[in-house]
Amino acid sequence: MSYQLAQAQPEPLQFLFARVDYEKLHASYDYAQALGLKRIGQLLQRIGDPHLHLPVVHVAGSKGKGSAAAMIAAILSQAGYRTGLYTSPHLERMEERIGIDGRCCTPSELCALVEQIRPAVEQLDEQAAAEKSIGPTLFEILTAMALRYFVDRRAQIAVLEVGLGGRLDATNVCRPAVCVITSISFDHTQQLGSTLEAIAGEKAGIIKPGVPVVSGVTEDEPRAVIRHTCRSLGCRLLELGVDFDFRYYPARHLEQADCPARLDFLSPPDMAVEQLQGLDLTLLGSHQAANAAVAVAAVLQLAQQGWHVSAEAIRRALGGLRWPGRIELLARRPAVILDAAHNVASVQALVRTVEESFSVARRVLIFGTTQDKDVPGMLACLLPRFDEVVLTQYTTNPRAVPAERLGAMATQMTGRHYPVYAHPEQAWRLARRLAKPEDLICITGSFYLAGQMRAIIGAGPQ
Repeated sequence: MSYQLAQAQPEPLQFLFARVDYEKLHASYDYAQALGLKRIGQLLQRIGDPHLHLPVVHVAGSKGKGSAAAMIAAILSQAGYRTGLYTSPHLERMEERIGIDGRCCTPSELCALVEQIRPAVEQLDEQAAAEKSIGPTLFEILTAMALRYFVDRRAQIAVLEVGLGGRLDATNVCRPAVCVITSISFDHTQQLGSTLEAIAGEKAGIIKPGVPVVSGVTEDEPRAVIRHTCRSLGCRLLELGVDFDFRYYPARHLEQADCPARLDFLSPPDMAVEQLQGLDLTLLGSHQAANAAVAVAAVLQLAQQGWHVSAEAIRRALGGLRWPGRIELLARRPAVILDAAHNVASVQALVRTVEESFSVARRVLIFGTTQDKDVPGMLACLLPRFDEVVLTQYTTNPRAVPAERLGAMATQMTGRHYPVYAHPEQAWRLARRLAKPEDLICITGSFYLAGQMRAIIGAGPQ
């Protein structure tokens, strides 16, 4: 099976998609080849070192880092700063990863970026061939493209989301004004370690001497790692639950009408900050409220460095942000939500949000996920909470768990037999038949499934 896009691609994009892409490889591959800062450093040097000319907010975390990065970027844009945002992975199009002030780069801009950076990549490919190593990976090339794009288009600041881990991630060449770690939970354990302390050590690798750190980590063991790193590097540390906090008011009955969630920002943790109470929050769930509190704390740190950010800019940004694939309401009657949750902690957050914000008759689940994830853990959380379950697999990436294997695992856990489909469109058709107007369909398990399903269904509440 071919996992490339079916339509013909312009030649520059063919060059890009031919690169080594570790997002599409299994955990059994040698990820050590993908990690490290040597190649990205050499690549950036050949294109003018754009990372040295751009202040950055650097965002890591096991979950929530993309949402927090999007919130920070939206706040800075609303404050009047030309702000770049680099995130990964994308849902439907590669261009989604690179944007300024909420506008993704266009396909033609992406092609132009590839051509701009291509000579440097080819030079490093020749060097790698002589050394019998690998040239720049897809993620390294995209990171360099994003940094070049931001500088060329006169961005005043950029928000960079870490791809994997932190310490050896290609984004870690940046010179941050603020470092952010949203959360620590079990994910990518074969690359980052099998304990929360080990994972925290990799995430804390983004921390730079003297640069303030905002942390949403609340568990004792990983929090201790971050505290130790900050002390040893002379960094001011602001922690959720210690230096700032939030109060969350869930959205209600979203299958019927818009009713936004609300947030009070608290700092110290027991005091509401004037003008930062009753903030509308378009991203659903208490986990997103935590991400929002971290984002607000990060921009307040920037404010202490001379960046002018008003309470009104924060209010407009959090109340207007659209961030696809994060408990995204695609339709009503039946309610259809799409979420890219792909580990146990994210699935737990999804279930909690469904229970507090949707009052429906029955719940229908479409689930597909990725090899090297905690599939039994996710199934154990999801299966008891849905009346109907349809299992599937995405077809855009070879890392999908086959639907038949998911079915066997689910049956072993519950004794029930579940419908399985090798293509998500088939799963969608069945779920749509099963769901009555007063029901809810929830699609989750992977960014790749979310992206493919979003294209199948179409976006926007109906």
